[in-house]
Amino acid sequence: MSMTDPIADMLTRIRNGQQASKKTVLVPASKVKGSILAVLVEEGYLRSVKDAELNGHKAFEAELKYYNGKPVMNEIKRVSKPGLRQYSSSKELPQVRNGLGVAIVSTSFGVMTGQAAQAKNLGGEVLCTIF
Repeated sequence: MSMTDPIADMLTRIRNGQQASKKTVLVPASKVKGSILAVLVEEGYLRSVKDAELNGHKAFEAELKYYNGKPVMNEIKRVSKPGLRQYSSSKELPQVRNGLGVAIVSTSFGVMTGQAAQAKNLGGEVLCTIF
């Protein structure tokens, strides 16, 4: 059986891993997921991401980040879904919690934060928001 929303699955694995106070989570690999995980590391929401193997297939091992025993990410939401895609122009990109959170956007120049997309005057598909 195929998965209909692999990005939502990745976000759920991270969310569940943090609730269970896991040190790492394994996520099946794809280019988009790798780009999203790289943005999360760059923004300081994850410690690191390494290549791994899951049931004989390529995967990513994401090391979760905690501060004083609590997860760094309080909220991870999938915005654009396979049944209802959400696109925004550079001027209308969402601001998460008055700039305290991050929106991850897929643009024609790759996956980046909403702030980076606005700085480059790029719009695109709003994949998820993190706070």
